[in-house]
Amino acid sequence: MAALKVHGNPFSTSTQRVLACLYEKDVEFQFVNVDMGAGQHKSDSFLSLNPFGQVPAFEQGDLKLFESRAITQYIAQEYTDKGTQLLLPESNKTMAVVEENEAALAKVLDVYEARLAQSKYLAGDHFTLVDLHHLPNAHYLMGSSAKKLFDSRPHVSAWVADITARSAWSKVLDLQKHY
Repeated sequence: MAALKVHGNPFSTSTQRVLACLYEKDVEFQFVNVDMGAGQHKSDSFLSLNPFGQVPAFEQGDLKLFESRAITQYIAQEYTDKGTQLLLPESNKTMAVVEENEAALAKVLDVYEARLAQSKYLAGDHFTLVDLHHLPNAHYLMGSSAKKLFDSRPHVSAWVADITARSAWSKVLDLQKHY
């Protein structure tokens, strides 16, 4: 597993929250101090980690997270077998990443709901690449806490049920069982 990096300031309560979680989970990490007084949190390199210019920021390989609660949720779920058990048994591993983007997703789904009230699929009355391109992410999100956002929009819900029931998608899912 890729090395963990926490970019933050030890005097920041949000950074302290992440550090406490890592120590509770007994997970090794590299701490990268962000000098807030010198404005490092507003530098281009830091903004690539956290576009809001706030600490902390978290890196693990290609994964980059910000917002301390999302980071701690990810850590607690990713390292369930280490240190203190910080989650209730029914917690979902993807929740931290998903919750961070639920508000933005809700806005997109509102647009989709209006569109799908007019046609069966996003680009019209026929299944097209526009719909196909949504299959992997829709499938992933239906297994997360974001499912409620889809279920609360009847046209979006029907559309997802339709596209994920296609035989081509079933074959993709069947292929995953072999690996």
